Amino acid sequence: MSQYQSGFGNEFATEAIAGVLPHGQNSPQRVARGLYAEQLSGTPFTAPRVANRRSWLYRIRPSVVHEPFTPYRDAASLGDATPNQLRWDPFPIAADVDFVDGLLPICANGDASMTTGVSVSVYAAGRSMTDRIFYSADGELLIVPQHGALTIRTELGILEVAPGEIGVIQRGIRFRVEVPEGGARGYVCENFGALLRPPDLGPIGANGLANARDFLTPVAAYEDRDGAFELIAKFQGRLWRAALDHSPLDVVAWHGNYAPYKYDLRLFNAINSVSFDHPDPSIFTVLTSPSEIVGTANVDFVIFPPRWLVAEHTFRPPYFHRNFMNEYMGLIFGVYDAKAEGFVPGGASLHNCMSAHGPDAATFDRASSVDLKPQFLGETLAFMFESRFVLRPTQFALDAPQRQRDYWQCWQDLQKRFSPD
Repeated sequence: MSQYQSGFGNEFATEAIAGVLPHGQNSPQRVARGLYAEQLSGTPFTAPRVANRRSWLYRIRPSVVHEPFTPYRDAASLGDATPNQLRWDPFPIAADVDFVDGLLPICANGDASMTTGVSVSVYAAGRSMTDRIFYSADGELLIVPQHGALTIRTELGILEVAPGEIGVIQRGIRFRVEVPEGGARGYVCENFGALLRPPDLGPIGANGLANARDFLTPVAAYEDRDGAFELIAKFQGRLWRAALDHSPLDVVAWHGNYAPYKYDLRLFNAINSVSFDHPDPSIFTVLTSPSEIVGTANVDFVIFPPRWLVAEHTFRPPYFHRNFMNEYMGLIFGVYDAKAEGFVPGGASLHNCMSAHGPDAATFDRASSVDLKPQFLGETLAFMFESRFVLRPTQFALDAPQRQRDYWQCWQDLQKRFSPD
């Protein structure tokens, strides 16, 4: 049997033991094999049918079986919002920390209690979670591995997510993360707003960008383990802990459309210009969390994948830019075509609303005179979390030794070229 089911937002049904799923009613008087029925609601009950997300779980114990939560860690303090361009080197992987303790808060906006905005973290984990389980009540987690493949064991099944892929774990779903020898590093966008979904295609038509069939949801896989376990909950920015005497990843069967999923970014069908100039980078949107303002996202997840550049009479790298939106950008592998150096895999940059950015001086000089024959950008994969709200860096990120305090200097060799004649 396949480890995954394909499609985005479909109504799935899966069971790890045949005959467990009930037929005709979701909560029968007695569920097969002594299981408990539990509904997991990811949207309000009254959300329109097309947007409604919920799943029925048939599990060994209900989720309510745990000791009271106690505080584990406070939320990271936010520093002052800044119009200055910011950039960081990769953070080191610590051998003695797992995914939860390896979450390094970088920036945030909005308010989880008002279900709007995002937070952005980097994870750098050297060991696997074993008897520890995590969930966020604040938002869904978009996980972007950069180094080391993750095995994410969730209540609804197992996701294997490697660099070049993404995994999405919705609000409230419990999971633990296993990392390979040598550890793992990557990026996490916690989306407080509307659930992520593929963007509308508009004039592009029915095909292109990310196809729904390429999103994979896991099949049921359960743990029946007793012992001393720790449940870590993220609630209103703060981490809480509770003890329980069993693994909560004990769902034997489930059906519904509220479930984690993965996507291979290599399957993205890039759209680009075949004549001149640059279409806006929104053509590279994989997932979007829409807001109440049409066309203005709570957050967009945008990638810059391998692709052909063929436009004529055109400055090929991304142009100089000031943007209403706020951009956090990371590099998964390769070289980003707008930077000559300093922006390396595992690193990141932050350009807030109307903060000017663009190619550095060396890239501008090279791109202004290069022969414009067709060029394939092959070994590169960058991404962007783009949000409508200003991203305030954490004090941790501002003070980190990985912050490049001379980032601004990469543009200072751009010379005056104007001639009135």
